[in-house]
Amino acid sequence: MGIRYYAYAFEAEQTADALVHPHRYLSADPLADAWGFEPGARIGSGLYGQVVPKRDMLYLDKAWDELQDLTRERPGVHPERPSYRMFEGHVNVNAGPPGWEPWVRVLAPEEMSPIAQDLSELCRDLNAEDPDESVASLWRVSSSADYVLPYLCKARDFTRGLVEDGRGMVYMIA
Repeated sequence: MGIRYYAYAFEAEQTADALVHPHRYLSADPLADAWGFEPGARIGSGLYGQVVPKRDMLYLDKAWDELQDLTRERPGVHPERPSYRMFEGHVNVNAGPPGWEPWVRVLAPEEMSPIAQDLSELCRDLNAEDPDESVASLWRVSSSADYVLPYLCKARDFTRGLVEDGRGMVYMIA
């Protein structure tokens, strides 16, 4: 299945609890939320679309790695972008049973504004709404701008909504 990225919004008054207990703000079955399956289902046909409102959940499929690469520091080229904080992390594959440990991070409401602004600038700079083939050269050869840029726009829209609503997010790479 691969390693995927899921983020869920939480209300500002829940920040202290989210920082201590981030898993409370994650779904027990985020893939079902993203794909429209019944929770716990492993086969069958889903609704083929995210069932949690887009303002409450962000699903980046497997594009998080390319987004991480795009926003990380490039010595001599550019410093780490503010939005890197939203993509940073890796699954610990040596964690023992069940064989891996997801990466989980909480981003408080006050952290969201610079991230949202950075994602807006990045989308604009990369012409993410209408990309051309030259954008693909910004990533590793195996990456596809056609695949990644729509997820960049989704991340921008999600963080804009969080800023407008004064909410934070918990994300998981699993």
